[in-house]
Amino acid sequence: MGRLQDKVALIMGAGSVGPGWGNGRAMGVRFAQEGASLYATDLSLQNLQETIDRVQALNGHIQSAACDVTNHQQIEQTVKDCLKAYGRIDILVNNVGGSAAGGPVEMSEEVWDSQVDRNLKSVFLACKHVLPIMQQQGSGAIINIASTSGIRWTGSAQVAYAATKAGVIQLSRVVAVQYAPDNIRVNTIVPGQLHTPMVETRLAGQRAGGDVKAILAQRQARIPLPFMGDGTDTANAAVFLASDEARFVTGTELVVDGGMSVRCG
Repeated sequence: MGRLQDKVALIMGAGSVGPGWGNGRAMGVRFAQEGASLYATDLSLQNLQETIDRVQALNGHIQSAACDVTNHQQIEQTVKDCLKAYGRIDILVNNVGGSAAGGPVEMSEEVWDSQVDRNLKSVFLACKHVLPIMQQQGSGAIINIASTSGIRWTGSAQVAYAATKAGVIQLSRVVAVQYAPDNIRVNTIVPGQLHTPMVETRLAGQRAGGDVKAILAQRQARIPLPFMGDGTDTANAAVFLASDEARFVTGTELVVDGGMSVRCG
C-alpha cells in the first residue's frame, strides 16, 4: 500500500516546459507511485504529455485538462471535472508560478498585475473552489508551492515574484487556521534554487547569456550542500505533507533549498 493509496490529487501545474523533473511533473509521478489518482492540469496540454506518459507507465490513474489558473471560470470548471471524474478531492497542489525581473521603478504595472494573478490569485481561486468540497468530505490536504524568494533575497530584483510568494506563505497560514476545525491541513513548500527544466529553457537566457553551466554555477554557489536538488526533492516533501504521516502538520512551511535560506549573504 502506498502512502497516498486511494487518495485523489488535483495538481495545478503538473506539466513542465522541457524534459526532466520540474516540480509539477515530479509531484505527479511521485503521487502516482504512492497510489494516488491524479487530475493534472497545465496551461499547455503539450507540457503535460511527459507527466501523463510517466504516470501511465506506472499503471497509475491520471486524467488531464488545460487550465489557465488566472481564470476564475476555468478553475471552477476544472474542479467540477475532477470531482465528476473521481468523486472527491483529497489533495490540492497549487504549483503554478513564474518570475519577472525588476523592482518597483522599472517594472510596469501590467507585469506587476500579471505576477499577482499568476502567483497568488491562482492559489486563492483554487482554494475557493476546493475548500467546500474538502469541508463536505471532512478532510483534505492543500499544498501550496512558494519560493525562497518569498523569504529572502535570492540574487536578483524580482519584486513582484518575491512579494507574491511571500503572500502564498501567509495565505496558507491563514487558511490553515481557519479550516483546521474541518480537518483540512494547509502547508507550503518553499523550494530553493533547484535544477529544473526552467533553468535551461528560460533562466539561462535571461541571466547568463544562454550559458547553462554558468547559471548552474551561480545557483550552486548559494547552496551550502555540495549539490543542487531538483523537482523530485520538492515532490518527496509534497508526498509527506499530503500523507497521513503529516496528520498533525498544518500552517507551516517546509523549506527545500539545501540550506540556502539560512546562509548569510
